[in-house]
Amino acid sequence: MGEARHEAVVHVVDDDDAVRGALALLLESNGLQVRCHPSAEAFLEAYDPGQPGCLILDVRMPAMSGLELQHELSRRGIRIPIIFLTGHGDVPMAVRALRGGAVDFLEKPFQTDELLARIPDALEWDRRLREKARQERQARACYERLTPRERQVMALVVEGLSNKEIARRLEVSHRTIDVHRARVMEKMRVRTLPQLVDKAVLCGLHDPS
Repeated sequence: MGEARHEAVVHVVDDDDAVRGALALLLESNGLQVRCHPSAEAFLEAYDPGQPGCLILDVRMPAMSGLELQHELSRRGIRIPIIFLTGHGDVPMAVRALRGGAVDFLEKPFQTDELLARIPDALEWDRRLREKARQERQARACYERLTPRERQVMALVVEGLSNKEIARRLEVSHRTIDVHRARVMEKMRVRTLPQLVDKAVLCGLHDPS
């Protein structure tokens, strides 16, 4: 069961039975694992955020539309890559979908090769998002182990201050800062300043710009 959870799934959400069937056949024949859902509500009920994958989503559906589902996923903090399909698309709708984080917006009838070409990109995007989230969790767990003083020291180190400057700023001895800095590096599991800066960025404590 653990292995199945880590296999990428292409979710298809469309209220048209024929479209869902055709997409499932197309995707499965190209070696992809597929799960079909007749509505946005059905998808939300069945979706496991821990399962890698992407979403092929119809725009116009009864009750909750595709764009409304996209908004709801965003509200829940779910960042699954979305490829929108529609037979009634227009430019403002496409712009709204893409600004909301959609990978692409294809109009029906679409070229199967075009859709198949988008899916690997969507799955790779999902892989990168999950890897970044994993690194953020690890960095935050390390940061939580720091004492309040060590957090102060880390913030000043990341700003680029030397140990002597930090000692003056905090009105403590240079030796004390040496000890705090060493503990920060150890607890954050880094060896160099650039690595510490990267961890600070992952924790949302530093803007690289």
